[in-house]
Amino acid sequence: MDDSLDFSQRVRGCAQRISESGPAALGGLYDLTAVRLVRYSVTITRNQHDAEDAVQATLVRVADSPRTLDRAEQPWAYLLRMVRNESLVILRRKRRWTSLLSLSDLLTRRGVDEVEHEETYREIWTALRTLPTEQSEVVVLKIWEAMTFAQIADVLDVAPATAASRYRYALDKLARKLGPLPEVAQQRSEVGHGD
Repeated sequence: MDDSLDFSQRVRGCAQRISESGPAALGGLYDLTAVRLVRYSVTITRNQHDAEDAVQATLVRVADSPRTLDRAEQPWAYLLRMVRNESLVILRRKRRWTSLLSLSDLLTRRGVDEVEHEETYREIWTALRTLPTEQSEVVVLKIWEAMTFAQIADVLDVAPATAASRYRYALDKLARKLGPLPEVAQQRSEVGHGD
């Protein structure tokens, strides 16, 4: 079974437990998805705290109506779409203010073994931050979430060809900014290719 389909089924299982046990079972869904959801939301909000707020608001909505997530054809894609919508709401509210965003807002927690790659990550995330949101979110969903263009299209409510072209344009821009892809990025991108 495809990893993304398996993950989607795990999300569905969490939603079913929330339906059966109530909000007390929300911790399982949080543990399963929070890091991935925050990483995705950061590509939209460009701010770690706003991303965490978007994820929290999404999980509150799931707690209020877990059957909606349980009945979704692709629960993981549906949950990503919910986080995207919450992220866009936060952006609309904050649009009147400009704020300086630090690099630390973009970086999510990494294991100790990845610390040695900090400079490479910094370069990649800095370059990713310069892309339009429409392109950076496709890169994160494709490379870090290993989603197909059809799955990405479902999350973003666009055609698969549009998702693919945004990805191609983003990679072209990143290649120009970064030069040859660093070893870590190549390893990550190998995970994302498969359409």
